[in-house]
Amino acid sequence: MSMRERVLSQLDGSAPVLSCSDLTELRELLSTPTGPAPVDPAVLPLAEARGLVEWDELVVDRAGQLVTWRGEVLPLTPTERELLALLLGPPLVVWSYERLCASALDGADTAALQSAIKRLRRRLRGLPGGPQVHTVRGLGYRLDPPARLNDH
Repeated sequence: MSMRERVLSQLDGSAPVLSCSDLTELRELLSTPTGPAPVDPAVLPLAEARGLVEWDELVVDRAGQLVTWRGEVLPLTPTERELLALLLGPPLVVWSYERLCASALDGADTAALQSAIKRLRRRLRGLPGGPQVHTVRGLGYRLDPPARLNDH
């Protein structure tokens, strides 16, 4: 089985797959200097319009300032909660360092972002089978899905 086939079987239809010839092409595909396109709130799903972002058993309620994993409340700071909400929607997307700094840290530098990501990783690491924040070297961060029970 080829690497592409193995990746597609692992994703099991949960996300689109990009194929690039080199790192430069990947950077071009993923980089959006102005950030994500503005979304008309009228077309958002009701849950997202209320500030609710869900992925599997992880729920970030922006309006209620609450994060839960399998129904249990996670004690996250506002910055950690916002980073997690951004990384969750849409999942498996690489967020550039610059976009995360601008969106979650009010333009703070990458050192502040790295520190916040380190704290978030530490909190997520304690979740049995939970999602994990991964560095995409030279690009930014992405959230990997929770491990499936049948994964080895």
